[in-house]
Amino acid sequence: MWKTIQSWFKSASGPRHLATGKLGEQAALKHLKAKGYKPLVENYRGKHGEIDLVMRDGECLVFIEVKTRSSEEWTRPSRAVDQGKRMRLTKTALQYLREINRPKIAVRFDIVEVLVDGDAIREIRHLENAFPMEKGRRYDV
Repeated sequence: MWKTIQSWFKSASGPRHLATGKLGEQAALKHLKAKGYKPLVENYRGKHGEIDLVMRDGECLVFIEVKTRSSEEWTRPSRAVDQGKRMRLTKTALQYLREINRPKIAVRFDIVEVLVDGDAIREIRHLENAFPMEKGRRYDV
């Protein structure tokens, strides 16, 4: 019985939700590159969390959270980026900026929603400047 339950949640390469998330991140990366964004880092890990993509959009450094879902039956994927997640993203972005010697560059936070149907990408939505740095945190250019 346990083996059957495990097979429901795992594919040959690991848990299904991780494979779906990776599919969404790769689709978002391809989409943003086609829009002219320059990729810098994928899956940056700091002590407060992870940022899916760090990219340049002209003279702006963009921290991107990718949310991949197979359905919007309950809510939009971007709604998962709640206040706690925004705070972790802000702290992680500030850590990244410290590591690269605090460049004088504008920063923003985007969300990319990716809707999938199995292994196929159904839709990609890019929400530019989706939220500001959380209260009490700032980065001066």
